[in-house]
Amino acid sequence: MILAVDIGNTNITFGLYDDDALMFVSRIATDRARTPDQYAVELSLIIRLHGGDPLKLSHSIISSVVPELTDVIMTAVSYLTGKAPLVIGPGIKTGLNILIDNPAQLGADLVAGAVGAIEKYPLPCLVLDMGTATKISVIDSKGSYRGCTISAGIKISLDALSSGASQLPSIPLNAPKSAIGTNTVSSMQSGTILGAAAMIEGLCARLEKALGEKVRTIVATGGIAGFIIKHCNMDAVYDPDLILDGLRFIYKKNTY
Repeated sequence: MILAVDIGNTNITFGLYDDDALMFVSRIATDRARTPDQYAVELSLIIRLHGGDPLKLSHSIISSVVPELTDVIMTAVSYLTGKAPLVIGPGIKTGLNILIDNPAQLGADLVAGAVGAIEKYPLPCLVLDMGTATKISVIDSKGSYRGCTISAGIKISLDALSSGASQLPSIPLNAPKSAIGTNTVSSMQSGTILGAAAMIEGLCARLEKALGEKVRTIVATGGIAGFIIKHCNMDAVYDPDLILDGLRFIYKKNTY
């Protein structure tokens, strides 16, 4: 069995694969203060909770955008599998042709998401990843990574709005009944949620124009993406496991 781990700024997402079958996906809070032993115990317990057997883990692969936790999780996973995990970075075969100014700067999560999209969907493709940040990656018809956009995620925007304006409260992340807000909460929800949807629509249109090719697939992933794309006036596929699947594909490229 293969354990795929995506270390993000807010959550650590991991999935357990039995060959190509995804057995389960789970998330734990990203905590930079925890030790490898603590993470190993929690991972082991969650695997058992979902009917898996930690003793049957044989391989693992990690993507991380939290450098201070990479070695911690590597050690924790090594305790469970008995061997060092593959980590997305220099020297790892991804099959992805990265055409940005400095390919080494591309985040491991964006690499895994792009590989997953190339393997699963028609190209050209836009990959929308909504987490702590909102990122849209551009993949052309040849499967090359052309670049991306990065903006503040919805939670960051809401937290900044509430903390920066004394009279604006913290609000639940629900869509308003109308784009025209009639009270403080619905007005904030309209501006935040419908505003994010409108931004995504506009950026996707601009990215397609800049690419110079008709985009065949827009695929969305990340914790909040499934909620937001429902309010976008465009066709998009929601794939919550895209990054984990990308990690599985990368693992295969490096071991078969």
